[in-house]
Amino acid sequence: MQPKTVSFSIKNWADDDKPREKLLQKGRNVLSDAELIAILIGSGNRTESAVQLAKRILASVNHNLNDLGKLSVNHLMKFNGIGEAKAVSIAAALEIGRRRRGEEFVKIEKVTCSRDAFELLYPYMAELDHEEFWIVYLNNSNKVVHKSQMSKGGITGTLVDVRLVLKQALELGAVALIMAHNHPSGTLRASGADKQLTKKLKVAAEALDIKILDHLILTPHDYLSFADKGIL
Repeated sequence: MQPKTVSFSIKNWADDDKPREKLLQKGRNVLSDAELIAILIGSGNRTESAVQLAKRILASVNHNLNDLGKLSVNHLMKFNGIGEAKAVSIAAALEIGRRRRGEEFVKIEKVTCSRDAFELLYPYMAELDHEEFWIVYLNNSNKVVHKSQMSKGGITGTLVDVRLVLKQALELGAVALIMAHNHPSGTLRASGADKQLTKKLKVAAEALDIKILDHLILTPHDYLSFADKGIL
C-alpha cells in the first residue's frame, strides 16, 4: 500500500493556522511577513507548509523585505516549491509595495534638509543593483523644479558629464542642485572619486552662480549626506 501523501496546501490547514482566514478575522496588520508571503504562494512543497517555505525564503535575505524585492524571478524559483507563477506573484507584490512607497515620497515638493532629499530619491535609486547618478534641481525657495537621472553605470560606478548637468540647470532656471548616487554594495562611505566629482561640479556650478547644496549617497537602508558630514 502506498503511503498517504500529506498536502501542505493552506486550504487543508487547521482554521487557526490559515493566514487568509486570520487576515479576514483579525486584520492584515497582525500577520507576519511569512504569513503574508504564504498567502501569495498558496502552498508549500512535500515537506514544508507555505508558511515554513516563506520563512525559509525570508531567512535567505536575513528577513529583509527590501532585499527580498531585489531577488529575480529565476532566483526565487530556486526554492523547492516555488514555480514561475508563485515567483511572479511574490515579485509583483513587492513591486506594488515599492511603488506605493514611491507615491508617498513623491509628495515632497520642497527640500529643507538631507532627509527630504533622501525620501524624494529613495524610490528611484536605493534598491538598484547598479549605480546611478541623479540631480535634483531647485529654485530659490528650495522647491523641486526637476529631478533627473544623469547617468547609469555598472555595479562599481558611473560617469557624469558636468557640462550636461549645468546645461540642464540653466535651461530649467535652477539656482541650486543636490547631487545623489547610490552604492549597490550598501557601503555608506564617500570614495575619493565621489569627493573629486563633488568638488569638480561645485567649482563649475559656482562660476554660474549655482549652489551645490548637498551630495547624497543612498543605500537600501540609509544615506550619507556630504553637507551633514561637513565634507561638501
